[in-house]
Amino acid sequence: MPLPRSSVEEGERPLPDLPEPERPLVLEHRVLKSLLGAWALAACSPAETAAVEDHLGHCGPCAEEALRLRDAVLLLHPEESLDLDPMLRSRVLEGCLTRRPARIPVPAWALPYDAETARLDALLKDIGDGEWHAPVRLRWYAGEEQVSRRTTVAGVIAHLTSVDGMIARALGLDDPLGPPGSSEHPGPDARTEAYWKASYFPPTRAVRVPWRDQAHALVRTVSFAGSNPADSEGSGQLPVPYGDFELPLRDAMVDRAFECWVHAGDIADAVDYPYEAPSPRHLNRMIDLAARMLPDSLAARRRAGLAAPARELLPAGTPGRSLRLEVEGAGGGEWLISLDSPAAVGSAEREVAHVALDGVEFCQLAAGHVSPEEAAAGQGGDREAIRDVLSATAALSRM
Repeated sequence: MPLPRSSVEEGERPLPDLPEPERPLVLEHRVLKSLLGAWALAACSPAETAAVEDHLGHCGPCAEEALRLRDAVLLLHPEESLDLDPMLRSRVLEGCLTRRPARIPVPAWALPYDAETARLDALLKDIGDGEWHAPVRLRWYAGEEQVSRRTTVAGVIAHLTSVDGMIARALGLDDPLGPPGSSEHPGPDARTEAYWKASYFPPTRAVRVPWRDQAHALVRTVSFAGSNPADSEGSGQLPVPYGDFELPLRDAMVDRAFECWVHAGDIADAVDYPYEAPSPRHLNRMIDLAARMLPDSLAARRRAGLAAPARELLPAGTPGRSLRLEVEGAGGGEWLISLDSPAAVGSAEREVAHVALDGVEFCQLAAGHVSPEEAAAGQGGDREAIRDVLSATAALSRM
């Protein structure tokens, strides 16, 4: 029995007529064949798509041609990774700041730390609960040998938190090891061991929030300090103790960016996740810092009897024997490394050796992840000087 076309609820008004179902297109074989290219590109209308796909179920030659066209389209449009470009954040921020400069800008020397902590935080957001306990082996050089320390992903973040605390303490912020005077662990390694031992339980994903909040506080504090016109570059010269040496704040922030990137790579390897190098501009700052620290590292190895004696003693500022360090690739450049005295000046006229390395490989050597014997891509000149400088680069590494 047919349903009535009106009802009391509708106030006796007739219901609207239902639309007629769309009739399938009936097309000739030659027309359907001409639509195969558009179908492969997903450019047909719904009716044309239905007609073509119905035809492919009955026509073998057209079905084979359709498969060939679809394969060709896949070659034209290769599949792309769902992971965001690691440089996307930097490009977006740069574009925004070009249109409207920040009222309180981040100092240029703090930008690498800001970028690398943000990239690591993005990686940590993507890993599962169980992966926080994935084993990680930290590697660095002590003397002539590579040493290592076993920990977990969460343990690495605890390590970064404790060492970043050196800068927090220098800036007058809260130190994760406690207020000044409560800790006698000034060096990075000792601070880390003390921080790990202070926890009753192994670190878990709960370490992420304190680390991230501390990183934000550091960037915010140095930005406000640098925005004071009376301060100029003075805030960047604030000394940050590293135990047996110290760095100015501007260099310490680059050092922390470098370690954040290196340990983010350790974490990415542990959870089988791809991780890219820093942007060329930030990588260049990291390489420049390592190159500037090489004369002091070489002198320390010489005092320990691990490097050849100095050939000559020179007054401060005097040009001396030098090694030309050429770092290739994005973020690279050239540096003249003084060989006989940290106070001497590198001199092209007194160049006795030359070493060429890839930028990322140089950083891996400075992080203690590759040996001096494996690192050099090209070298020439005084073999003793080359060996000493490469070993001094590995000696820059620490936990």
